[in-house]
Amino acid sequence: MKGCFKTALAAFASVFLVSQSFAAGGDAARGQRIFGACAPCHSLEPKQNMTGPSLANLWNRKAGTLPSFSRYSDALKSADITWNDKTLDEWIANPQHLVPGNQMTFPGIENAQQRADLLAFLKEATKPGGSEAARQGGPMRGGMGGMMGGGGKEANLKELGPTQRVQSISYCKDTYTVTTANGTTRKFWERNLRLMTDSSARGPDKNAPVLLPAGMLGDRSDAIFSDPSEISGFIKNKCGN
Repeated sequence: MKGCFKTALAAFASVFLVSQSFAAGGDAARGQRIFGACAPCHSLEPKQNMTGPSLANLWNRKAGTLPSFSRYSDALKSADITWNDKTLDEWIANPQHLVPGNQMTFPGIENAQQRADLLAFLKEATKPGGSEAARQGGPMRGGMGGMMGGGGKEANLKELGPTQRVQSISYCKDTYTVTTANGTTRKFWERNLRLMTDSSARGPDKNAPVLLPAGMLGDRSDAIFSDPSEISGFIKNKCGN
């Protein structure tokens, strides 16, 4: 019996040491590059929510409880999970396995080293002031954090130039015609122009929508308004010259 106990203790110690060694082996610079896939949906800035909630101050936060984010799935809100090294590793590996029925579209990362790298980056970048260090390439130099808006601060839409300030939008049949403040006119198939709102402090001024590129081929754009009530009044049904 005593021998069995010693064997079990040795096995536990071995697993613990391997776990600790692996966690210590995460590379934050590599992890920052991996975070480029997360950045379109998750910001590192406090209270800057996107498709998903802000990741600022993530460690030791209970899942589904960020007060400023209102789009959690029922599955995540009812999950009794606190985010730490272990739970985040399981979540990144397979979100549906950890919390069945959640609305996360990310399929997961099978490679354990990549997960360790990503967690090494996030553990530093989500601390107070960590996102600023990530943007400036401090201890996490050379990554993709901030690309497509998520890793750092998004552009202030109130400060965009005339090439992106929308002057008018008209609609005819299946086509939107958008004219910007610099006099340029572009035509979009109706499914290629997304009408969006941004009510945050960095969103556009009232009745001053902006046009941002979207999609990999440059054929899509987002027309972003400050409030949904502006959209129908701004867009004119107009065919012909």
